[in-house]
Amino acid sequence: MPEEPAYEAELRREQAYTDALFAKLDSERAQTQRRLDETLRQTGGTPQARTEREAATALHSDRLAQLGSVEQGLCFGRLDFVPGTTDEETAYIGRLGLFDEDDDYRPLLIDWRAPVARPFYLATAASPDGVRRRRHLRSLSRRVTGFDDEILDLTAADQGQDLGLAGEAALLAALERRRTGEMADIVATIQAEQDRIIRAPLGGVMVVQGAPGTGKTAVALHRAAYLLYTHRQQLTTRGVLVVGPNSTFLRYIGQVLPSLGETGVLLSTIGQLWPGLDADGVDSPEAAEVKGRLVMAEVLAKAVRDRQGVPDPVIEIEHEREILKLDRKTCTQARARARRSRRPHNLARRLFVSDVLDALTRQAARSLGEDLLDAQDVQDIRAELAASPSVAAALNSLWPKLTPAGLLDDLFADREHLDRAAGELLSEEDRKHLESGRDAKWTPADVPLLDELAELLGSDDSEEQAEQKRQERVERAYAEGVLDILEQDEEIQDEEILRVSDVLDAELFAERQQARSELTAAQRAAQDRTWTFGHVIVDEAQELSAMDWRLLMRRTPNRSMTLVGDVAQTGAAGGARTWDEVLSPYVADRWRLEQLTVNYRTPAEIMAVAAGVLAELDVDLAAPVSVRETGVPPWGVEVASLEEELPSLVDAELSAVDGGTVAVLVPGGRWDEVRKLLPEDERLSVLTVDRAKGLEFDGVVLVSPDEIVSGSARGLNDLYVALTRATQRLGVVRTGPPVPALGGLG
Repeated sequence: MPEEPAYEAELRREQAYTDALFAKLDSERAQTQRRLDETLRQTGGTPQARTEREAATALHSDRLAQLGSVEQGLCFGRLDFVPGTTDEETAYIGRLGLFDEDDDYRPLLIDWRAPVARPFYLATAASPDGVRRRRHLRSLSRRVTGFDDEILDLTAADQGQDLGLAGEAALLAALERRRTGEMADIVATIQAEQDRIIRAPLGGVMVVQGAPGTGKTAVALHRAAYLLYTHRQQLTTRGVLVVGPNSTFLRYIGQVLPSLGETGVLLSTIGQLWPGLDADGVDSPEAAEVKGRLVMAEVLAKAVRDRQGVPDPVIEIEHEREILKLDRKTCTQARARARRSRRPHNLARRLFVSDVLDALTRQAARSLGEDLLDAQDVQDIRAELAASPSVAAALNSLWPKLTPAGLLDDLFADREHLDRAAGELLSEEDRKHLESGRDAKWTPADVPLLDELAELLGSDDSEEQAEQKRQERVERAYAEGVLDILEQDEEIQDEEILRVSDVLDAELFAERQQARSELTAAQRAAQDRTWTFGHVIVDEAQELSAMDWRLLMRRTPNRSMTLVGDVAQTGAAGGARTWDEVLSPYVADRWRLEQLTVNYRTPAEIMAVAAGVLAELDVDLAAPVSVRETGVPPWGVEVASLEEELPSLVDAELSAVDGGTVAVLVPGGRWDEVRKLLPEDERLSVLTVDRAKGLEFDGVVLVSPDEIVSGSARGLNDLYVALTRATQRLGVVRTGPPVPALGGLG
């Protein structure tokens, strides 16, 4: 570190430059707001002008959101280059780009995603890439609080110690800070192996395999920001979807992308990918496993076909004092034609209904004497039959209009329906799991089934479209009436005065009356089940079932995906055993694997314990290398009573982390018991292991590890996950027999 006076002088210079950057940020924000206001005040014009106005509104709104979300840590780095290697001797790196418009758009701040910023993450003393010095700036709001320098010039007197980590001091400071309950970005401390993955090409499927603490989630989110920066036009139109394991996880990561200047990404769980539904019900593990099997696609297809019936042997319909008969042969032929069309159920129904109406019309015409009827008479008879309630009831009994929710609910609630659909596909035990595991609410495992049914059923929206057109006619007529009244106002009879109709036609007025909001691609996608994304990122991808993957692949027909996970952490019974098993049905062997090998979260003392559990798992994976030690060994204790001893143990951990966060991780069957034993504290969380996936805490207290192991077929995987949530401290509280894989701890 420089001598104190020199250091303070440098700090003042960095503060002055930072002040200039914030002045530029404020200026651009005000200018963008003015442009947005001017655009919103514009009215009328041609359809092209309106389209351009909407595009400008979206552009200015997006830029305002970016400028308003990057204030914390706006500038976090500086590169000093060897003279003569670049046009500029110094470059400042930050969360977005700022330019001096009065100086030929000279860059004042370089976006971290720009190619010129890569040396900030990749340069080393052995390969400096023209960098003489790399500086990491520390700040609090708009105040620069300090900096750390790395000298990369091998001829410099002070080179420091190279551990192979870019910005070692800044990295370790970030790793050792207290957790707040929200994930922080790593934009200032991205490491070389992470940078390579973040900046990988857009197309194709990339799997990022990484052990706990290697930064998989952070890499995935920064990759989303990088892709949106690099492929802005393409991805802004189609959007980027980030899928997480649960809503707790989504809240945890919710501020990362906005802090990187990106506000248009859709964050969702599988249970939220059905528009208007947040499926938070709970399945039994057995029911969830059955629902997740690929064979459920066949079960659902059979359930739909089961609702396409024929009379046994005949249906009698009263019409105009006559009895019309629908026989089995007629309906079988109509059904076969509708099925041959390969249209979804509700759309194929039109063909079935049309053929049946034709048959009934011929019967009615014969009974009236068809030789006496002309073509118009026959059409009138057909129209009467189509409007007949008794005919409609017969048609609905044979080929009803179905909804995904209605059919799935009936399937699980009615054993007769389930038996006919399941056939040889599901065992008796499987069917009992589906019945006994039924929750009053929709569950995450139900959403892929609803989505599958939506594909099988289709949507006959002809009535809705007709109603929409009718409503548009009403709104236009209303608008024309309002404008006509305004035109007749006695105060504007002078021909030289600009009339309302000169600047506002009825169509535009009707649009304004609808008060439509301008939605981003992500917002539109959240409302549209059929939306397909430009890129999909899946975190904890190893947990997804076969039916989950089937849903996601519909959302990604271009197969542009980033999947991050760790097969050693698979806890779901239907989760991945290998990545090839998951992906080969969709992309064969056309996917690439990247691995993260450095553990940034878990200190070496805790990772040594987790490595013992990893060795017991049947996976060909080595434990990652931890970059730091804390000097605090994990502890283990056996207790006779959780009620008497757990509160004091947890209280001691809260004190030890000095304002940080502590998680008490418990078997599913003990969650309610333990939650009641512990006080409410915003720094304390009581979670089952599945709810803790993807999260991190300063301290972890693991309760009853033997029950976690015995609680599922993949209990050791769950134990491995639980052990690797801590960044500082780990304690194990044993209430039953020891778990050999934990050694002396538990």
